[in-house]
Amino acid sequence: MASRRSNKRKRRNRGRFGFLYKMLSLIIILVVIAAGCVVFFRVEDITVSGVSRYTAQEIIDASGVAQGDNLFLVGSSRTAQKIYSTLPYVDEVNIRHALPDGIVITVTERVPAAVIQGDDGWWIIDAKGKILDGVSRPEQAGVAEVAGLTALLPAVGTTLAVEDADSLKLESLLSLLKALSQRDMITKISTIDLSSAAEVSMFYDGRLTVKMKLLGAAEFSEQVRDFAAILEQGIVQDNERGTLDMTLNTPHFIPQYGEN
Repeated sequence: MASRRSNKRKRRNRGRFGFLYKMLSLIIILVVIAAGCVVFFRVEDITVSGVSRYTAQEIIDASGVAQGDNLFLVGSSRTAQKIYSTLPYVDEVNIRHALPDGIVITVTERVPAAVIQGDDGWWIIDAKGKILDGVSRPEQAGVAEVAGLTALLPAVGTTLAVEDADSLKLESLLSLLKALSQRDMITKISTIDLSSAAEVSMFYDGRLTVKMKLLGAAEFSEQVRDFAAILEQGIVQDNERGTLDMTLNTPHFIPQYGEN
């Protein structure tokens, strides 16, 4: 009887030690794998694509990633955030590992869309309202000059803000810039005037003053679509100058005769 109890205790002890042995073996294996990752998976090659305004080295410097860093400790979101906070013209960043020793950084840059006045200078923004840069004169920006709206406490890297009373105008401006950018028309706009509470006026292609209703953000996608259709259908000829009034129920073109 005593012998059977002794055998049971031995089997229990063997089972207990067997479980501990397996756990210890697993821990050792994991430590060896982790050590291998630290020793062998080092960043040797960093590739950057999609940049034109910045150099590849500027992107790498902003990312904080350097040769010799542990490949698996390079966090995509953390690295991307470093780039965003340092380089305002960067819109999107994608970071992926290229085993065994590479990092690939793909960047989409922001495109300047307009320039707006504020705090003793002019500020370049993209179609999303991100402030990209500051210039002393609007013509230095090479983009549409905004009138009738003033930037509030502008700073590079921040989002454009205005007084509360002008919030509808800001919403309308961003909607208009987005609609024009989507149809590749933004580069032909030289001025955007938001001085009126009822309409927005812009100068297109150095020859057309275009007036649109200032009714809210959703309206501009449709109005810009209609404007593009008018040009495509030849309702306004390529060489015609004048004013296209789209605030009426039916768009009305008033030609301008002579050189002025």
